[in-house]
Amino acid sequence: MNQKVTVPELRRRKQSGPKITTLTAYDATFARLFDEAGADVLLVGDTLGMVVQGLSSTLPVTLEEICYHGRMVARGIQRAHLVLDMPFMSFQVSSEKALEAAGRLMKEGAGESVKLEGGVAVAETIARIVAAGIPVMGHVGLTPQSIHAMGGFRVQGKGDDAASRVMEDAKAVQDAGAYAIVLEGLPADLGRQITQALSIPTIGIGAGPDCDGQVLVCYDFLGMFEDFKPKFVKRFAQLGAEIRRATEDYVSEVRSGAFPAEEHCYGVGKPAAETGTPQRPVYGPASDES
Repeated sequence: MNQKVTVPELRRRKQSGPKITTLTAYDATFARLFDEAGADVLLVGDTLGMVVQGLSSTLPVTLEEICYHGRMVARGIQRAHLVLDMPFMSFQVSSEKALEAAGRLMKEGAGESVKLEGGVAVAETIARIVAAGIPVMGHVGLTPQSIHAMGGFRVQGKGDDAASRVMEDAKAVQDAGAYAIVLEGLPADLGRQITQALSIPTIGIGAGPDCDGQVLVCYDFLGMFEDFKPKFVKRFAQLGAEIRRATEDYVSEVRSGAFPAEEHCYGVGKPAAETGTPQRPVYGPASDES
C-alpha cells in the first residue's frame, strides 16, 4: 500500500511537488475507486446538497449529514487524506461553536481535517480550531455559502480592489494557521499571484493552472451531469450517458426475458461450492450503524 497522505506531506508539496489532486467523494465505493487511482485528498463537500440531495444550493446541508457521509468515505480510504466541509452556520456564530462543530467532524465524521469558507472574517475561528489540534483547510474567492451576498455563482477578484480583498483573505487564512487553501472562481492571474504569495499550498477550482493542486466535484469530472458544465470543468468520462445506456439495456432485457440467463442462476450446472451467496467487500472496521 502507498504511504498515507498527511497534512505535513501536503504542506511539503508546495516546494517539492507533485501537485495535489483532490476530488469530492460522498460514499465508500467512489472513495475506494478514487483512492486506488491515486487521488491525494478526498473532500466530503457540502456540495452533496446539490449533487446527492438535489438541492439548489449547499446552504441546507447539516453537520450530521457531513458526518454521515464522512464515515462512509472513510471506510473506502487507505491512502488519501480525508477533509470534511464545515457546513453553513456551523462556524459563523462564534469560534467556540465552530470548535465544537470541528470536533464533531473529527470524532463523528472520521475526518482528518476540516475545511471552512471565508477569509479575514473567519481568521480568529481558524486559529481557535488549529490551536485545538484540528488541521484546517481554508477556502476563499467564490464561497458557495455566500452565493446570495455575491449575487450567485460569479467569478470573484475581478479588478484591482476585488483582487486585493481576495489576496488579503488568503493571507489572513494562512496567518491563522491553515495548512492549505482552496481558491475558487478567480481569474487565472490572481490564482497565480496568490499561489506565489503564500507559503501554504493552494488548491484551485476555476482559479487557473498555477495553483499547487486542483479539486473537482466527482460527478462533474465523470460527466454525470450532461446539461451542466462550468467553464473550469473537464469531463474525463461520460458516465451519465453510459449509465443511461446500461439502464436502458437492463430494462429491455428484463422485459424481454433475456436477463437473467442460465449463467446468472444458482444451481444450474454449477458445482455446489459456487452456489453460495457472494460477499461484497467490507470497508473499514465493523460498525453498529444500520
